[in-house]
Amino acid sequence: RQDGDQVTAIALEAKISASSRAFAFWYCGGDHLVTWGDGECTSDVSGLKVKSVQRIKASLGGFAAIQADGSVATWGHHLSGGDSSPVQGLLTDVQQIQATQWSFAGIRADGSVVTWGSPSTVRYGLAAQEHLKNVCHVQSSLAAFAAIRADGSVVAWGDERFGGNSSRVHDQLTDVHHIQATNGAFAAIRAD
Repeated sequence: RQDGDQVTAIALEAKISASSRAFAFWYCGGDHLVTWGDGECTSDVSGLKVKSVQRIKASLGGFAAIQADGSVATWGHHLSGGDSSPVQGLLTDVQQIQATQWSFAGIRADGSVVTWGSPSTVRYGLAAQEHLKNVCHVQSSLAAFAAIRADGSVVAWGDERFGGNSSRVHDQLTDVHHIQATNGAFAAIRAD
C-alpha cells in the first residue's frame, strides 16, 4: 500500500434464522449456506443450490430462503415445510414469506399466495385459494395465516384455534392497514 491509495469496502448483510431446534446462516462473501442443530431440521444442504439469499424464515423444523431471482429454496423436516417439492413450480417471483410452526406461505409478485408444509394447513390454504389474490402482506400465528389484500380485506386460513377462521368478524375486516399476531390470534388495525 502506498500513501494516497484508497481502499473501498462493501459490507453486505448476512442472513440468519433460527427454529427451536436449528440455525441457518447465509453469508454473501461466498454464497454459502451453513446450518447446524438438530439433523432432522438441517438436513444435507450441500446439494442445495442457494444463491443471493434475500431472506430466511424458519418454522419449527424447516427453513425457506428467498433468493434474488424470487425462487425459494427449502430444507429441513418435511412436516415443517422443509420440503416444498409439491409446489416448487409455483415458488417463483416470491416477495415475502411467513412461517407458522408447521408451514410456510409465500406471496408472489402477482399477489397470489403459495402455502406448503403441514398437510392440514395446505388443505386450509387450498380452500382459501380463491380469496388469496392481490395479497399485500401475510402474518402468521403458531398454526394459521392472515393476509391483507390490496382492497383492505383480510383472508385467514389454518387452524381456527390459532386464528385461522375469521368468519365471525369478517364484516369488520375492511380497510385494514396492518395485522399483528400472537401465538393464537390476530389483531387488525383499520384506517379509521
